[in-house]
Amino acid sequence: MDLHYDSLFIGGDWVRPTTSERITVVSASTEQPIGSVPEAQEADVDAAVAAARRAFDDPAGWAQWAPADRAAAMERLADILERGAEDVVQRVSAQNGMPVAVARQLEGAFPVILLRYYAGLARDTATEETRPGLFGGNTLVRREPLGVVGAIVPWNFPQTLAAFKYAPALAAGCTLVIKPSPETVLDSYTFAEAVAESGIPAGVVNIVPGGREVGAHLVAHPDVDKISFTGSTAAGRSIGEVCGRLLRPVTLELGGKSAAIILDDASLDLQNVAEKLFTATLLNNGQTCFLGTRVLAPRARYTEIVDLFTDFAGALKVGDALDDTTQIGPMATAAQRERVERYIAKGRGDGARVTIGGGRPADRDRGWFVEPTVFADVDNNHTIAQEEIFGPVLSLIPYADEDDAVRLANDSDYGLGGTVWTNDPERGLAVAKRVQTGTIGVNTYLPEPTAPFGGVKASGIGRELGPEALANYQELKSVYLG
Repeated sequence: MDLHYDSLFIGGDWVRPTTSERITVVSASTEQPIGSVPEAQEADVDAAVAAARRAFDDPAGWAQWAPADRAAAMERLADILERGAEDVVQRVSAQNGMPVAVARQLEGAFPVILLRYYAGLARDTATEETRPGLFGGNTLVRREPLGVVGAIVPWNFPQTLAAFKYAPALAAGCTLVIKPSPETVLDSYTFAEAVAESGIPAGVVNIVPGGREVGAHLVAHPDVDKISFTGSTAAGRSIGEVCGRLLRPVTLELGGKSAAIILDDASLDLQNVAEKLFTATLLNNGQTCFLGTRVLAPRARYTEIVDLFTDFAGALKVGDALDDTTQIGPMATAAQRERVERYIAKGRGDGARVTIGGGRPADRDRGWFVEPTVFADVDNNHTIAQEEIFGPVLSLIPYADEDDAVRLANDSDYGLGGTVWTNDPERGLAVAKRVQTGTIGVNTYLPEPTAPFGGVKASGIGRELGPEALANYQELKSVYLG
C-alpha cells in the first residue's frame, strides 16, 4: 500500500491545503510508511467551517431538503460505501492494526447499516407536531436541524465512529466538518470520494485531517453549532469546558473500564461462548472503549475462571492485521504499545500475577505487538483495574457474593459498557440493572444501532445511536398558535 494525497475535501471540491505540512501514515503491522496526506491547519478548518455554514444557510440547501430527499441521498452514499467497503477495510487494518476480519464486520459494514437506518428514521420521524394547550389554542412543536457540526473521530474505529456522528447529523439536515485522527486518515479519503459521488451537496461534508491543535480550533470555532467527540476522558473534559463556556451543545463518548461479571452459575464452555466473550473483552486488540477488561469472578470458582481465561487468551492467534486468520493484531502506534507495556509493568509491581502473555510475541520482530495478557490476583484498587489500558490486557478480580460483585463493578470512575454472564437470563438482567453504566449486555455485548449508546460518570455525556442520536442533532422550536 502506497497512497498519497495532495488535497483536502472542502466545499465539495479537492482543494490545496494552506501549508505544505503533511501526515505520514505508518503500518501498525510492519512499521513501514504506507501513505501520506496534507495536515490541515487552522486556516483549512476556517475554510471547511465556512463551506459547511454556506451549505447549511443555503435557502435551497441540505437543511431545507425534504427528509425523504435527504434519505435518498444517504442511501446512495450507503450503496457506494458498500461497493467500496473492502478498500476501507484494508486501509483501516493497515493503519491501526485492527484484524481485517473484525474490520469487515465493523468498519466495512457498520457505516452502511447506520446510513440506511437513519435514512429510514429521516423518512418516518415527524418533524412537526401540534399539541393542545392548557390555556386554549395549540402549539406547533418543530424539530429543526441544529446547524454546523464539528465531528472529532478517534483512530480505533475511524469509519464506524465517524458514522455514529454523520449518519444522524445528515438525517437531521445538519452539515459537518469531520476531523479524523492523524493515525487513520487514508480511509477518510475513500469516504470523501463516496460523498462526492453520492450527490450530497457541496459543503455538507468536509474533512480536515489533523492533530489536537486543529481539533481545538474546530471545537472553539464561532461558526460551529455542536461538537461530537469520541476519545479520551482527559480530552473530553477539555472539550466540555470549552463548549460549556460557549453554551454549545456537545456529545462526549469517552473512556471506559467496564466490568464483565461472571455469576456463580455461568457456564463458560469456550466452544459456545468464545466469540461473544472475545467481542466483550478483547475486540480490536483491546483498543475498544466499552470492553469488559475487569473480569469479576466468584471466589469459589476463581481458580477455574483464571485457568479458563488463560487458555482463552493463549489460544488467540497474534499476527499481521491483514491476515484473515489474525485475532489479535498490533497496537495502533508505538506510543500506544509503550503505554500498554507500562501498565503491564505496573500490574506486576503492584503484586498482580501474569498467567499468560505480558510481553512481545517472540516471532514478531516488526509491528507494535503485545501478547494477550491475563492478570490474576488483582485487587479492584490496583491501577490496572482502575485506569483504561486500551490494549489486550485483562484483570481478573475475585468477589464474595452478588452484592460484592455489583459493588466492585460500580467502584470505578467510568461507566460505559459491561456484561453479566449467567445461565439464568432473568438473574442476569436483575444484576445488569444494578450496574452504573450507560450500556450493558447479558451473555453478549455489541452496540445496537437502534438503541442509545454512551456512558455515565467519566465515560461521557450524551448518547449516540438510536432515535435519541437523531434528536441530538435537532433544535426544538415551539410556535404558539392563538
